[in-house]
Amino acid sequence: MTTIPMETGLLLAGVLFMLGLISVMIRRNIIFMLISVEIMLNAAGLAFIVAGNHWAQPDGQIMFIFILTMAAAEVSVGLALILQIHHQLKTLNSDAANFMKG
Repeated sequence: MTTIPMETGLLLAGVLFMLGLISVMIRRNIIFMLISVEIMLNAAGLAFIVAGNHWAQPDGQIMFIFILTMAAAEVSVGLALILQIHHQLKTLNSDAANFMKG
């Protein structure tokens, strides 16, 4: 069984991270921004797994489990915030949240 080279895996992780970062900066819908952050977290996890596979260490997979745990917590808090913003402003546009007084 052949494995992909480390450079290819890290290049894919970098491309995924950049796509997520660009999408966070361009999109104004909060749901799409949350999805883009998830893409960025998965890209970081892919980089950990590729590096761990290259050095034949399980550390990359352990870090990926931590990243998945953090992503689950981020999604739960993010969705709660999205529901609260939608309840108050009746929109999911992130520009509308600038007018919130708190």
